[in-house]
Amino acid sequence: MASVPLAVTTSTKVDAALVREARAVAARWGLPFLPRRGKEGIAPWLGVKADALLAVGGDGVTLWDAEGSFGFHAGMAHLRRMRLRAGEPDAFVRVAELRPGDSVLDCTLGLAQDALVASLAVGPQGRVVGLEKSLALAVVASEGLKRYELGADSGPIEVVHADAHAYLKTLPSASFDVVFFDPMFAKPKKAQPAFEVLRRFAEHAPLTPEALAEGRRVARRWVVVKGARYTDDLRKLGLESEPGSRFTDVVWGRIGPVTGP
Repeated sequence: MASVPLAVTTSTKVDAALVREARAVAARWGLPFLPRRGKEGIAPWLGVKADALLAVGGDGVTLWDAEGSFGFHAGMAHLRRMRLRAGEPDAFVRVAELRPGDSVLDCTLGLAQDALVASLAVGPQGRVVGLEKSLALAVVASEGLKRYELGADSGPIEVVHADAHAYLKTLPSASFDVVFFDPMFAKPKKAQPAFEVLRRFAEHAPLTPEALAEGRRVARRWVVVKGARYTDDLRKLGLESEPGSRFTDVVWGRIGPVTGP
């Protein structure tokens, strides 16, 4: 039997509750479920039963392929949220001018790092929708967010498995306050092996002028684009870098909505 591109299984500590949870994850995302015996390794399955596996365990969902694994972790977003709660500034919040009650469309969700910050900035009356083209990453992010305690001061994050450009075209004009793009950097820095798993599954296509234009139609206030310092990512899109710290590898650009007919 040929392997499937992606399937769901359980971690090594298999019990009835975990199997039910894993089957529910598989059903939510339309993926096959592969039963696993206790302590049975999944390395022999990769490339045989499935090209990649989502293992559901007590610590959430872990994405496995033949070269490594990666699970959801709030990481720096958790620290950024702590700082924001303490009244410290955040570059994304500043550039997007996020405020309570805003709606934010994150077109490149990844593992929801900026979406988590946005959810706190917009508060419980706000809304964050995250689009992720990679089904594997959409599952990891969505299931991980279910287990992350946002707190009463944060708005919900809705994860949608979709191509951003195609999704934008379905939306009414001026339907979100802020539209955000964080395309995968063309020149990656050296990263931990786990991040390389994420990179293998992430969308690598550059942000196109056409998608940016759709974002401007959908946005009421700003389209914000994150780029990498020492590249021409923003310039290619006709954007200038916003003033910011010279001690970071990240730069931010923004452009207003389309005006007129």
